[in-house]
Amino acid sequence: MNTKSTWIWRRAEWPDLAYDAQMTASDLAETYRMHGVVEGKATVLGLGRTSQVALDALSDEVLATAAIEGERLSLDVVRSSVMRRLGLSTSGPSNRHVDGLVEVISDATTEFDMPLDEDRLCRWQSALFPGGTSGIQRIVVGRYRDHDDPMQIVSGLLGREVVHYEAPPSKDVPAQMQRFLTWFAETSPSQAWAVTAGSERIEGFARAAIAHLWFESIHPFEDGNGRIGRAIADLAMAQHLRQPVRLYSLSRQLLTSRSAYYDALNQAQRGDTDVTAWVQWFARQCTAACHVASHTIDQAIQKRHFWEKHEGGGLHERQRKLLQRLLDDGDGGFLGGLNVDKYMKMTGVSKATATRDLSEMVAGGQLWSHGVGKAVRYYINVPGWSHGLDLEPSAGGPAAVAVDEERESKASEMNVRPAQGRDVG
Repeated sequence: MNTKSTWIWRRAEWPDLAYDAQMTASDLAETYRMHGVVEGKATVLGLGRTSQVALDALSDEVLATAAIEGERLSLDVVRSSVMRRLGLSTSGPSNRHVDGLVEVISDATTEFDMPLDEDRLCRWQSALFPGGTSGIQRIVVGRYRDHDDPMQIVSGLLGREVVHYEAPPSKDVPAQMQRFLTWFAETSPSQAWAVTAGSERIEGFARAAIAHLWFESIHPFEDGNGRIGRAIADLAMAQHLRQPVRLYSLSRQLLTSRSAYYDALNQAQRGDTDVTAWVQWFARQCTAACHVASHTIDQAIQKRHFWEKHEGGGLHERQRKLLQRLLDDGDGGFLGGLNVDKYMKMTGVSKATATRDLSEMVAGGQLWSHGVGKAVRYYINVPGWSHGLDLEPSAGGPAAVAVDEERESKASEMNVRPAQGRDVG
């Protein structure tokens, strides 16, 4: 890596970042198309801000934006924090640090009509570090960095560090940030006058890409810049789309492409102020995030159809919970399929009851089975789900399979009843 490259903020034309609208048109159009697909499916399904899909998306964003920085958060803590933020009842664990991150992301995506200014950014950064420390290291919170040492992004062992990027000196940060915040306000979609970059209108996703790059290039805080920078991108997209309901996680996609994310940022920060390549890359990540969200919504639709089809099927509560678990795991998600032993462990019932329950669900069409004897495995019966077996349910159909299962059930009951005593299920 060439560490002698001129940083973007040292360019004479900085910070007049520009992109080629024609070259980015196809990527941005695909992003809008996929977002429209997600929005349409969500409308059909009636997904609101407290829907399971929305809860999962916000939780995923919190987990992923922290993971990008190498921080692993507890899923249970994040979920309970998200539920409290949305006003839902929960008895789950709490953590001030997690609550702060949830507040920042939620504020960025729901309060998009509020101006982005220095005070708001400093409050965001304070929320990320409620104890005034990053790990065990004390840091400056609630204000821009003011140390004399260079703000560098480095990797490698002590004495053999590789400098990936060096931000502007701390003394220049206030003026740099004021120019950025002025641009962000003036290019807001809420402005009545035409938004322009040169002679071209700034597209919403392109504006989010530029805002993220610009902020990360200034790196105004002692810590938390990555999380805040991604929140700024979320805010820019929310201002453009005007949808407080979050159904996709951009940070999850960036985490999936973490190495490419860092490379794309690094290349943009070492290049000139033509950021076309960065806008293209960013748009493709937004599109990929929408693809994942679309698939998630498809699964939600499949779950709803499944329960509508089997409503009033006389299922026991333990059977319903088991089926929901299989639905949540998705096509092929339950490794190796379900068998009697696994069912016993998951529900705590006897072998007789487990065999009978499974036989009833096969007969009712909720499950289908594959194999014979001890090798029989059960799979959730959702149209289009193959569970990696590349075959259809038994040629005899669920009812035919149920006959054999019923015989096995009766035999099992006879075997276990003397040892287990009366089994009421």
